[in-house]
Amino acid sequence: MQTDFLVIGSGIAGLTYALKVAQDCPDRKITVLTKTQSDETNTKYAQGGIAGVMDFDQDSFSKHIEDTLIAGDGLCNPHIVEIVVKEGVQRINELIEWGAQFDREPDGDYKLGKEGGHSESRILHHKDVTGKEMERALLEAIKKCTNIELISHCFVLDIITQHHLGFLVTKSTPDIECYGVYVLNQATNQIEKIVARITMLAAGGNGQVYRSTTNPEIATGDGVAMIYRAKGRIENMEFIQFHPTALYEAGVRGQSFLITEAVRGDGGILRNQAGEAFMERYDSRKDLAPRDIVARAIDSEMKIHGTENVFLDCRHMDQAKFMEHFPNIYEKCLSVGIDVAKDMIPVSPAAHYSCGGVKTDEWARTSIKNLFAAGECASTGLHGANRLASNSLLEAMVFAHRAYKQSLLEINIPLLVKSSEIPDWNAAGTMAPKEMILITQSLKEMKLLMSDYVGIVRNNERLYRANRRLDLLHEETETLYEKTEVSPQLCQLRNMITVAYLIVKSAELRRESRGLHFNTDFPERSPILQNTIL
Repeated sequence: MQTDFLVIGSGIAGLTYALKVAQDCPDRKITVLTKTQSDETNTKYAQGGIAGVMDFDQDSFSKHIEDTLIAGDGLCNPHIVEIVVKEGVQRINELIEWGAQFDREPDGDYKLGKEGGHSESRILHHKDVTGKEMERALLEAIKKCTNIELISHCFVLDIITQHHLGFLVTKSTPDIECYGVYVLNQATNQIEKIVARITMLAAGGNGQVYRSTTNPEIATGDGVAMIYRAKGRIENMEFIQFHPTALYEAGVRGQSFLITEAVRGDGGILRNQAGEAFMERYDSRKDLAPRDIVARAIDSEMKIHGTENVFLDCRHMDQAKFMEHFPNIYEKCLSVGIDVAKDMIPVSPAAHYSCGGVKTDEWARTSIKNLFAAGECASTGLHGANRLASNSLLEAMVFAHRAYKQSLLEINIPLLVKSSEIPDWNAAGTMAPKEMILITQSLKEMKLLMSDYVGIVRNNERLYRANRRLDLLHEETETLYEKTEVSPQLCQLRNMITVAYLIVKSAELRRESRGLHFNTDFPERSPILQNTIL
């Protein structure tokens, strides 16, 4: 297959990019690939909302910029922060024009929520399913574009570079180029080659590396892993954000139900086993401190009391307003026997968001030519050491737009190779897998060691042990990969082990505690600011 623009991923970054290119270039072909259903993305599970300065009487760009910089703990790129905050309002208004509906007050003004780290109320939301509403609007708009082909159940195996033409490619190779991708078409079970002039990577996050995460099963870090294999630049992978309040259900592993930060913004109070409102002991902002501080505070309280959770107390809140604003949370709690009017909600931190990823510039360009990246798989410089709540959807749209603008300048630059020169996927010597246990057991081991050794609080010994065990898992998995026919399960395991290695290696390189990375052997912040680039 040949296409002009290839988009990997159908979340807010990928769909925004595809839609803008399609509308501006009606004679160009845009192909969007997604590895399951088109709406199964991290975007779909975003509850709280999208941050933007919509009320200039109470709020300002400078306040939003300052809040973002404070949350990022010194590692944000101020220029990028200014770009996102100032251009973000235009992108939100475009999304509204495409059909996204946000909650409004009786007088017609938007209801603006407040979340941790924000000095003003600036979060637009659609009840507690904001991401799902945004995904719906974008998919509806995509369907109207006849030059967009959206292909589901296509698993991207690798991006195609000079390496596949027989050239030696290393990190120091100048001008690495992307020519497209190899994909496993799960409808035909065939490995296909897609050649593209421009490729946009919008492959999402990697929360499934951990045992407990708010991310869906698809969040396996495929984008970051394939770019690392292609010798592209990856940075700041140690900064994994743990959402402080995922619903705690004893014995439940995998995707945890998220209790949005907006609940605390509306007055929810965190309490420990003794019923104490403990956040005042950790930060003057109490329950609305940035996520890294709240998550570490909860982790500390759980260790002090020897428990696996704390509680979110919403009993004092206006229950009618709670059910109106958080109907999904209310129903979920009720389904597991929790009446928020009478019972406190058991919560614990869960892996939520990766602040690092594929290194990009201000136009979403990666270190590989013809390849752009946006969304959670990208490291733009916005989040620094800790993402400010509800900035992620904003970032995705801003850099999808910027990638689109830059793509139009580069689309007519011819590829240096012909499609016929790119070889087909070589599966010679491989055979069908004999036992899935070889994959599933390695997956369990990886999730366990990452949760136990590379979680909210780390130390050198834990990181060393994690690295040793990941080396063995990597060796075993690569051996299996070389002799076995590829499958989504095997490739996802391989990708997650790569991402786990990048998280551990970056954590070892950061010999300080900053933002989401807290190492008890280096509890102080270093005066020298640096990114961990791999």
